[in-house]
Amino acid sequence: MSLDHDTAGTAGPGQGVPAPADGAPLPGGSARARRDLAVRAAVDQGVLGPDAPVAGLLDVTGIRASAAALAAAFAAVTPPGTPVLHAFAVKATPLMPVLRLLHEAGIGAEVASPGELALARAAGVPPARTVLDSPAKTPAELREALALGIAVNADNPQELARIDALVRSAPTASPLGVRVNPQVGGGSIGALSTATATSKFGVPLRDEGARDRLVQAFLDRPWLTRLHAHSGSQGMPLDLLVQGVEATYELAEEINARAGRRQVDTVDIGGGLPVNFGSDDERPTHAEYARLLKERVPGLLDGRYGLVTEFGRSLLAKHGVLLARVEYVKQAGGRAVAVTHAGVQSATRTVYAPESWPLRIVAYDAAGRPRQGPATGQDVAGPACFAGDLLATDRPLPPLAAGDLVAALDTGAYYFAHHYSYNSLPRPAVHGYAVGADGTVRFSRVRAQQTTREIVAEAGGEAPDALRGL
Repeated sequence: MSLDHDTAGTAGPGQGVPAPADGAPLPGGSARARRDLAVRAAVDQGVLGPDAPVAGLLDVTGIRASAAALAAAFAAVTPPGTPVLHAFAVKATPLMPVLRLLHEAGIGAEVASPGELALARAAGVPPARTVLDSPAKTPAELREALALGIAVNADNPQELARIDALVRSAPTASPLGVRVNPQVGGGSIGALSTATATSKFGVPLRDEGARDRLVQAFLDRPWLTRLHAHSGSQGMPLDLLVQGVEATYELAEEINARAGRRQVDTVDIGGGLPVNFGSDDERPTHAEYARLLKERVPGLLDGRYGLVTEFGRSLLAKHGVLLARVEYVKQAGGRAVAVTHAGVQSATRTVYAPESWPLRIVAYDAAGRPRQGPATGQDVAGPACFAGDLLATDRPLPPLAAGDLVAALDTGAYYFAHHYSYNSLPRPAVHGYAVGADGTVRFSRVRAQQTTREIVAEAGGEAPDALRGL
């Protein structure tokens, strides 16, 4: 991903940022300092303005640093030479330039659909660094993955039977495994808890007879060499994540003991590290999680097993800003309401479940400088035509005025690319940025703002008379 823009540029592809020592500054200063500079530059360089009133900004320096820190975290708890694949969960930020940047930083791809696989391939991620997970893989998806040599984790016995037939019909270099549900329980967000008793994902280990049947399935298929578990993500305490990994490791040990050999050679521990949305602090860190795994599941990290991770939100969330122009400020019921261009179309989870997905909001003036003044409770509203389209309610902020900017922080994962087409609002542009040693900000457009012509075409515009003859 080149950072060359019509007006700017910086370090070229492949020039990764090494993981800094604790407390050491990253190039361009702190994440907050880089963000403030980027917001000012977005105004100065026309990245945001009346014709582009909302945009996503990605801190490329921060992304590279997180990728390096993830690799360092697991290198610190495994012997040299241990095979470790860190595969980014493409669902978190399915933007091809992001995948290319991560690939060049040594991160592979975890995909869960034909579209995500196509993105990963277009970004240059090789099959050997790609993992396919999905609870609803079609025969065509499985056939393609096996032909390419992509690792596949079967979700259930019926899928495993499909793979049986495909393996018999054509040899494959794909590493093959099974996803298990360790049934360790859920976190605070039910929709993201995938290790509950009735989760739709994986083979449930605690259901009567399920564990024995799964062990036998491995003994009957010498080519099954992996186990996979992902217990959940945001809202999951680390203890539950570790319990899920521990249960999967214990199953691997049981299979290998029954087989009399090291049949299971790799354990995919999924992702799920939660993100702190309350401050700029990155906690918990990948290093903290890796050390806890080393303490609780030492056998998994002693070099006998290869590892796969599938982190998404924890790699990208902190490095994204959703920046929007304030169009109007009105008073209602004695409280100011700032009507902006960022709402449900980008922050869908926050709008519909604000208790689970609160976002920090930072106010800037029309020139992109941090807004000053006494904090007063204000609503930050989006542009959609329903009352609940709010990024924040009664949030203490310096008084906002028309033309000011609001920045929703920690939005680098799941906010830029999961567009909700309410009111046919356009997908916003997304730009990467980097800050030079002299404070110069350079932008690179990752995705253009969706045009009204594209909205019409997507809504059946190429076949306006399709229903008239029925």
